[in-house]
Amino acid sequence: MDYFIIDFDSTFTQVEALDELARISLKNHPDREDIYQQIEGLTNLAMEGKLSFSESLERRVKLLQANREHLKLLVSHLKKKVSRSFSRNTVFFKQHSDGVLIVSGGFKEFITPVVTEYHIKKENIYANTFVFDEEGNIIGYDRENPLSKEGGKVILLKELNLPGDIYGIGDGYSDFQLKESGLIKKFFAFTENIERKSVAEKADHVTPSFDEFLYINKLPRAISYPKNRIKCLVVGNVGEEALSQMQKEGYNIRHKETIEDSYLQEAGVLLCNEDTQPTAEQLQNAGRLKVIGIFGKVQSRKLAEVACDNGIIIFDDPRNNPRNEDFIPKRVIAFMNEGKTHTSCNFPDLQPPRVNNAHRLIHIHKNVPGILAKINDVFARHNINIVGEFLVTNSQIGYVITDVDAGYDPGVLNQLKAIEQTIKFRLLY
Repeated sequence: MDYFIIDFDSTFTQVEALDELARISLKNHPDREDIYQQIEGLTNLAMEGKLSFSESLERRVKLLQANREHLKLLVSHLKKKVSRSFSRNTVFFKQHSDGVLIVSGGFKEFITPVVTEYHIKKENIYANTFVFDEEGNIIGYDRENPLSKEGGKVILLKELNLPGDIYGIGDGYSDFQLKESGLIKKFFAFTENIERKSVAEKADHVTPSFDEFLYINKLPRAISYPKNRIKCLVVGNVGEEALSQMQKEGYNIRHKETIEDSYLQEAGVLLCNEDTQPTAEQLQNAGRLKVIGIFGKVQSRKLAEVACDNGIIIFDDPRNNPRNEDFIPKRVIAFMNEGKTHTSCNFPDLQPPRVNNAHRLIHIHKNVPGILAKINDVFARHNINIVGEFLVTNSQIGYVITDVDAGYDPGVLNQLKAIEQTIKFRLLY
């Protein structure tokens, strides 16, 4: 059996929990800003391997001045701060509940109530524990716990002696130490929330999201293809709010001054303004491009039609419309994540509801008779159950979304791509 050793702070969650606890417990302290900075500094020194973990932990706990009530507030806060790529991949945790271990220098009191909501077993959570006085104030921690010591994760893993290949995922130096010790097969530096260069440069693989880790290792995942592998070409005046939305989704953002063929041919998404649109000819060779978001109106009917002929959807909005910084990225994201085409200027309108426990397939084809029958014939020949199916057309294309039961031969996808008159085919999730 494979085992997956996952860190908690800045990996499973977006934040460092002790830093957040300090924000709660010291809210009314007159010197709170100075103490916050001390705690954050001690965290970073330990994570970068510049200060022993045991010394960092001891000094941080002394500064906290926290109690059980503060911990309750912290847990509520952390539940809202689970890393996006972890929160959407509950299917992995459910299917690998025996092999997933949370191993952290943090504390069970706040880790357990957060991670157990993701099918992670209590007995697979390894972390420190606080010591309280009679009033419920934190006065220390269990110093016998190996995770309170320098190299604690290495000590723990030696004690566990797990019988199988072990993969480590984390952002800090203590996670890299597992690789350095030879106890794990591969170490993945997790950089969705923070990238520590001293750690990333020593990793077997840098994973900007948990989706990337699952994709590389061919494990069950919520999305078929990690967003960090999809280049989002940004040309012209595109607002910060729009870029922020795309970055939160995990896209690989590329800023360029002009739309050059070489850049466009690598892009899956194009964001541009009204004055920097691609030509119809450029779209003929943009084989990876799936969607264009224009902050302004599309330049010509010909551009919209050529894009449609090539299976490229366009969302546009009047120039300088105050809503378009939010409107355009939301439309692009809804198409990429769920196949929704509502408000597109060149695709037929479709807003399918999301279906859980199913795989969603998109098939774009020339609008000729009989394509839907051929698609369904592939499913029938492989005894694949269709959960839901939607077909819309315009004069140029047919656009089909099919939700099917999980568990089928991947060769089915190649057969769907091979149907005559197919323009583009994509597995969404």
